[in-house]
Amino acid sequence: MGVEETGGPAAPLLPQPTPPQSAPPCYGVPVAAAAFQDPYFPDPPAYVLLPVYPRRRRQRCGCFSCCGSLISSSSTLLSAAFFLVLLSSAFFLWPSDPVVTVTRFHLEDIRVTPPPLAAIGISLRVDLRVRNPDFFSLDRRSIVVSIGYRGRPLGSVTANGGHIKARGVSHVHAKLKIDGIPVWNDAIYLIEDLARRSLPLDTVTEVDGRMRLFFVDVPVQGKISCSVSVNPETREVINQDCYPE
Repeated sequence: MGVEETGGPAAPLLPQPTPPQSAPPCYGVPVAAAAFQDPYFPDPPAYVLLPVYPRRRRQRCGCFSCCGSLISSSSTLLSAAFFLVLLSSAFFLWPSDPVVTVTRFHLEDIRVTPPPLAAIGISLRVDLRVRNPDFFSLDRRSIVVSIGYRGRPLGSVTANGGHIKARGVSHVHAKLKIDGIPVWNDAIYLIEDLARRSLPLDTVTEVDGRMRLFFVDVPVQGKISCSVSVNPETREVINQDCYPE
């Protein structure tokens, strides 16, 4: 038996694979380096350099140095305290002027000569009270009592000195006598005062003394001025007004 051959090649049992297609060509473009930076760090990191300081070692105080500082501090405090005590003592113990008070004016006699002579004669006794407010005794050297009429001085009298103990009081009596002092410039006022029966007089009392403060003699002075109105007919003191100076 023979094989019959047909015309043409035999059909393949599996399909032929599809040939691969060629990829399109790629072209590289140069890009700046900033395009490849990390988006979370847009700027390069910065670094700060700090200088290194050497650590100082605390010096330990020795016995002698600590004691010396304590002694110097204590001496400074003691000096300040002593200065304050000395200053307060000087403030409280520094001498004050004596306090002078006129306790009474006693007009013993008064003679007024009307114009054209215009003269005044007065006999006046003044009782004074002198108080020493200090803690040291006071040596009173003199007490001067002056009298005037309408600002014109008529005369004065000086009393003897004395001694006043610390924070003590002394009573002094001074008598002033003036005979026929002319007051021609005030003749018109004198006529008016005689008509009103009120003669204005001015008195000034000064106390001079010294106080011994430890080893130093400190001068002190007390002064008081008074305005007195007297009746020339009855020799009565109508008004008396005194104020210290």
